[in-house]
Order: sequence, then structure tokens, then C-alpha cells
Amino acid sequence: MNIAEWLAAIARRRPHAPALLDGDRVVSDYAGFADAASSVAGYLAEQGVVPGDRVGVYLANTPRYLELLYGIWWAGAIAVPINRKLAPAEVATIVADSGASVVFTGDVAVPDTRGPAAPVEREPGDLAWLFYTSGTTGRPKGVMLTHANLIAMSLCHLADVDPIGPGEAVLYAAPISHGAGLYGLIHVRMGSRHIFPPSGRFDPDNVLVLARKVGAVSLFAAPTMVRRLVDAARSKGADGIKTVIYGGGPMYLADIQDAIAVLGERFVQIYGQGESPMTITALSREDHRDPGRLASVGTAQSVVRVRVCDADGRPLPPGSTGEIEVKGATVMAGYWNDPVATADAVRDGWLRTGDLGRFDEDGYLTLAGRSKELIVSGGSNIYPREVEDVLVGHPAVAEAAVVGVPDPEWGETVVAFVVPAPGAEFSEGSLDELDEHCRDRIARFKRPRRYHVVPDLPKNAYGKVLKTELLEKP
Repeated sequence: MNIAEWLAAIARRRPHAPALLDGDRVVSDYAGFADAASSVAGYLAEQGVVPGDRVGVYLANTPRYLELLYGIWWAGAIAVPINRKLAPAEVATIVADSGASVVFTGDVAVPDTRGPAAPVEREPGDLAWLFYTSGTTGRPKGVMLTHANLIAMSLCHLADVDPIGPGEAVLYAAPISHGAGLYGLIHVRMGSRHIFPPSGRFDPDNVLVLARKVGAVSLFAAPTMVRRLVDAARSKGADGIKTVIYGGGPMYLADIQDAIAVLGERFVQIYGQGESPMTITALSREDHRDPGRLASVGTAQSVVRVRVCDADGRPLPPGSTGEIEVKGATVMAGYWNDPVATADAVRDGWLRTGDLGRFDEDGYLTLAGRSKELIVSGGSNIYPREVEDVLVGHPAVAEAAVVGVPDPEWGETVVAFVVPAPGAEFSEGSLDELDEHCRDRIARFKRPRRYHVVPDLPKNAYGKVLKTELLEKP
């Protein structure tokens, strides 16, 4: 099945339903959306694109983006969405690796070309989306996502994340090339309105204004975006926002507690990877009412099995920390042109996520960090996420990152990088206070031995902290 058939179906059933909005202004209904996708497919055929070819999209978020994305699928081709924040050299690497024959970029205008009346037929196992990883530890790899992967992920949204009713809307506050675009798929199937902020970027004040005007708005946001939205909503309120789905990075306990206090019961957390898009675990809206669940990332989603294993791939019991593995309908078909990396990542159908975590007796998963970031000091394992949670719990700390650095006596020692909260300043005395804060909350061997105050943390184009760059600091 071609996932573009969802657009064709809703266009037949509800042709005049508003589809694409520039701000609060409707620029296309679903009939027009489908016609535009068909036209893009016709144009691609004229360029020699055949089913299975790769087509890149390197654009900021605009209504045109969705027309191009669905036009690529309508033609039976494979979409290669490229993060607009990437540098030219990074874009060139992705284009070359994917073998994309066409790349849409800039203020693209596709002639009104007559295209096929229906999407080209595709099999469930055919590739639909080539998702390039963020490359925090090396060269980005192309994750092969099939039509079946995307369909399973989308239907899981309705079962485990957020039901979608008539007249709702999705707002693209984060890049369509990433999680926001993936979550847009189910909103097409349900005939939602798709809102694009006119600025093409995330502006929390503008998001709040649009939500009040349009109503019943859902959005996907990284934790840093949630913090900014919460700060803006303190004085303006959050009328019109139905659901904020957050993921893609660590949401610290103090931050989600503050977010709930300001915005109320509007939050759902998802944990996933490009290799199992948006679909490993979910912490439901109901679970957010239980303070004891907030430090977790929830329970396994409906179409996957999740387990925690030791270094030899043996499942561990609840309470034990190990590598998180996932198996099911959303797990990728592999890495593009990289069978060695594929074999290393997927073992007997189980995706080795590279993330560390532990289950409790009720099946709730708590993350402990990346396996490559594990710190071993004096023979003891130290999980950076645990230390970072404690640091961010101090009112003077906005963000924190913890790394291990070589130590001749202990093997590694813990070093913390902290970003002051707005209006906060650190002096030698306040760092002593921060150290005391840690001593009161975690074992002495886990607390940082050195603190660095920095104006911000280095991040890649997807908002993930680049700890490799922190390790290079003196």
C-alpha cells in the first residue's frame, strides 16, 4: 500500500475540508492538496523519476513541503527529507549517499502538470522515507522506512499517543524532515488542518496566537521548545492547544512538572528513534497525572515489544539497567547501502537502540542515557542522565550535560557543563552550593568532580547535545 492513498481517500470523502493553512489562512482544501500532489508526481515523471527513485526535499516548513512530500509518494518514489538547518556540505553528503536524482529546494515552483489520477501502487515493504540520522557520533546513515513502517507508526498514534477527532489541527513547529513530519501522516488520514507558522520557524508567542485562532491544535516539540512554550504561556495562557507531544531528547523531571503546572493536562511523551520512528514507548496524558511516572518514558507502544538486555543480548529483569531493544512493525528495513551497520544494529529482528534504561515492575521504562556515554569510575557505572536530572533540579540551572573524562586513578571522572537559568549567575560560592545540591541527592561517587559554566550547550541540527564537542573543551 502507498501511504499517499490516505491523501487520495480523504480528498474523495471530504474534498472541501480545509487542509493546508498559512498561519490561520486556508490556502488549500483536501481536493486541492491531492491535485497538487498528483501534479508533482507528473512533473517527476517528466524528469525521468520512476518508482523506487530517491527525491530530496530541502525546504523550510511551508504548505508546499507537504504537497512535494505526497507528490513524491504519489509517483512511487522514495522521499529524502533533509533538515533545513544542515550546512551545504552535510546536504551534499546526504544527496550523494541517497543517490537522489531530484532535489527540491528554495522557492520551488512545479508546473501544473497533469499527473496520475491515483498514487502509483506500492507494496507494504517498499521504501517510502529515507531518514538520515543526526550523526552525533559519526557519519549520518540513511534509515530505510517502508510504507508499512509509516502506516504502523501512524496508527499507533491513535492507539497510544493521542486520538484525533474531526476538525482538529496539527501545527508544524518542528522540522517536517524529522518528527513533526512523521506525525503529520496520521493527520492527513484523519482529515485534520495542517498549520504552518508564516515565519517558518518556532516562535512560542506565535504558536499561542495561532492556537487561539484555529483551535484544537496539536504539535510535536523537542524539550527545549516545550520550555520556551511554557515560559511564553505563563502570561498568555494556552487556549486552543489540545496536545503537546514531546520527545527527541531528555525532558528533565523539574521541567515537565513546571510545564504541567503552567499548561495543565496537555502532555504526552514519546520515546522513539529514526530506526523505529516515534514508536518505542509512550507516556500517556493519564500517566502524566501520576507524579511517580513522570521520570519515565512510559510503556511499550502497541505494535512493538521492548526489552532491556545485557552486553550479550540476554534480557534483564525489572530494576536492572541495560541496553534497550525493540522489535515490531515499525523497526526499519535497515541502513541504506550499509549491510555491516544494519547487521550490527538489528540482531534476530531486535533493534539495538544504543540507549540505556530499566523497566519497573509495571512495565514503565526509565532512560539512563546512551550506552556510549556510560561513565565507569572506580569500577562503578554512572549514568549521565541521572546526574543531569539532579543538576537541572537546581533553580539556577537551565540545562546540563555530564560527560566522563579520563582519570589515571579512577579510570574516568564526572565533569558537568551547566547553563545558568535566566537571571542566574554562578560564582565560586554558588558552585559549592550546586555541589552540595548533588551530594544531598545522589551517591558521592556519582557527583561531578568539576563544573564548567557555559552560555549554551553545543547541539546539532536536530537539537541533540554534542557531547563529543564538550569532551574537547579544556
